[in-house]
Amino acid sequence: MPTPAPTIVIPPETQQKFGEIIALIQASESMNDEERQYWINILPIMTPEQVGNLRQILDNEKSQLAAIDKKYSKEISALGQEELIRQADEVRRNRRLKLKTTERQSEEAEDTQTEDLLKKIEIEGTPSL
Repeated sequence: MPTPAPTIVIPPETQQKFGEIIALIQASESMNDEERQYWINILPIMTPEQVGNLRQILDNEKSQLAAIDKKYSKEISALGQEELIRQADEVRRNRRLKLKTTERQSEEAEDTQTEDLLKKIEIEGTPSL
């Protein structure tokens, strides 16, 4: 089975002369491989101003994506914190409910014992005829 050809071909002289911008092109999330290859192919015939503009666009894309990632990582972290807080509240709520249930059962048991004692006292305290 033949090995697939590399998706992007970079001539050595282009890599040597434009290595930094080629790295930006390869890292660009807004391009597919066909577009990356196009920009790499035309780099040698672009004017310095065009290369500078392309670099500026790619740098801008990179910084904007980094800012978006940072923003969403904070939001994800905040959501994670909110989830932890929600879970802790749920645990507390369940503990309070269990405690109230236990207290209610204890009170009912005490009331039953009190009633039993009162009945016993009434029965024992009644004079026999």
